[in-house]
Amino acid sequence: ATLLEGTLATSLPANPGVIVLADVATLSPGETADLLGWAEAGGTLLRFAGPQLAASDVSRDGEDPLLPVRLRSGGRSVGGAMSWGEPKTLAPFPEDSPFYGLDIPEDVTVNSQVMAQPDPTLADRVIAALSDGTPLVTRKRIGAGQVILFHVTANAEWSSLPLSGLFVQMLERLSITAAADTTLPADLAAATWQPDRVLTASGTLEPGDTLPGVSGTALLSEPLGPELRPGLYDGPDRRLARNAHDPERDLAPMVWPAGTRIEGMVRASETPLGGWLLALAMLLLLGDILASLALSGRLGPVRRAALLGTVAILTSYSPDTAWSQPGPEIAEELALAHVITGDRALDEIAHAALRGLGQTLFFRTSVEPDPPVGVDLERDELAFYPLLYWPITPDQPLPSAEAYARLNTYLRTGGMILFDTRDADIAGFGTGSPNGAMLRKLAAPLDIPPLEPVPEDHVLTRSFYLLQDFPGRHMGRTVWVEAAPPDAEQVEGMPFRNLNDGVTPVVIGGNDWASAWAVTENGSPLLPVGRGFAGERQRELALRFGVNLVMHVLTGNYKSDQVHVPALLDRLGQ
Repeated sequence: ATLLEGTLATSLPANPGVIVLADVATLSPGETADLLGWAEAGGTLLRFAGPQLAASDVSRDGEDPLLPVRLRSGGRSVGGAMSWGEPKTLAPFPEDSPFYGLDIPEDVTVNSQVMAQPDPTLADRVIAALSDGTPLVTRKRIGAGQVILFHVTANAEWSSLPLSGLFVQMLERLSITAAADTTLPADLAAATWQPDRVLTASGTLEPGDTLPGVSGTALLSEPLGPELRPGLYDGPDRRLARNAHDPERDLAPMVWPAGTRIEGMVRASETPLGGWLLALAMLLLLGDILASLALSGRLGPVRRAALLGTVAILTSYSPDTAWSQPGPEIAEELALAHVITGDRALDEIAHAALRGLGQTLFFRTSVEPDPPVGVDLERDELAFYPLLYWPITPDQPLPSAEAYARLNTYLRTGGMILFDTRDADIAGFGTGSPNGAMLRKLAAPLDIPPLEPVPEDHVLTRSFYLLQDFPGRHMGRTVWVEAAPPDAEQVEGMPFRNLNDGVTPVVIGGNDWASAWAVTENGSPLLPVGRGFAGERQRELALRFGVNLVMHVLTGNYKSDQVHVPALLDRLGQ
């Protein structure tokens, strides 16, 4: 088997047998449609639960097409410090389950799970359950394929199942069912199969569209020959491969007679002649000059000696080294980016804002960003930019399905988007504002985890500067980040919880940070902030928030490590 790692956009064209999604709650409409088409053609979608899926609204009111059952909100926790009961063990696998016959270790327990809602089809879709009867693994057929959901995480966060050998055996059983050939002669007899690409006698593939079609029965059982050649055959709803040999036939290495010369497919190395030919041309030109000088009587003894010395020096150089050129330099600095909204004035402010933030980072930290970049979500690659500033306007167009797929990939692979509705002076978060309404539309197809206002112990408050507020051009607005895990605990005597996990993929606010960060090309503030000294203090705090944001993106939550607590307590005066 071949393991492919990448985004859905890059993996689906390879037509894999199984696609694994671990705690992915929201898919864009384009990704959903592509996955449905792939699954209906015979693919197996293997999904795992997690905190994001448990906290989302996916498959709540109606069954999601890419989930086997409807889910309850919030999930269930058993056996933890804040819950009743003991961790649950696994029930024996039923006879109609693909896991039937596997031995269940006694030490495999489940602490948390996402719960399925009781529907009429639930019993038929459960292929593994816990000792209390709640589903552990559910499955639903989609066309010729299937979607399977493990109601626990793919790691050991919710259960000890991934640490056991049973987990590997279960995945092996699922891979066997995904790769099983369910094609029956009765299913193929009524169809005519058209050759698409066939093998030649030399082992190369060539188009087969000029060959006549063959019946399904002949395709499966008839021997190969001029009328039935090995290759790929297209049917009404699927494609089949007819191999050049039968499964029962053993392939053995060829035994050659003694003295036979065996040559592999080795390509002879090229000999570069460009430098030598150029040197020869220079020598011929020099010889022509010498001949002209000699015929005209202008080549005296001294000049003759000087020219001969020049010829000796030129011929002593190797063309391979004399004409070598250094390779191109590769840029190693990061760049901050903003989304092009189509509003020219706003895009210019966003560009000037990231220029000002970049200058602040250059003078105050070890980060030396390149000039900012405006990105077009429909065309540009986002993976090069750790931070994406997205100002919201009420009339900006919604991205396409392909753009949403790239955005979801960007968020899932460590990128951060700073959404700025710029309306903190007139509206509360998400209400009473055209920008807030547009934000909800823009963010709906994105795979955004549950959010919460920035807590006092969040790493954004101390990733570089110690901050309590995050003003921009406006003050007093709640800033939202990814919610902390429910089991995040605070160690006694320590002021911060242990949140050493990852970077929040989104930060949402409306303080209009771009207007506070923006500077002209000579470094002067572009827009006013507040009045007098208080306004400049507010601008300074906005820049400090930007510095903290970039440092959080680049370093993660390392400041949550308890190693830094003594130094932080000393600075706090505690």
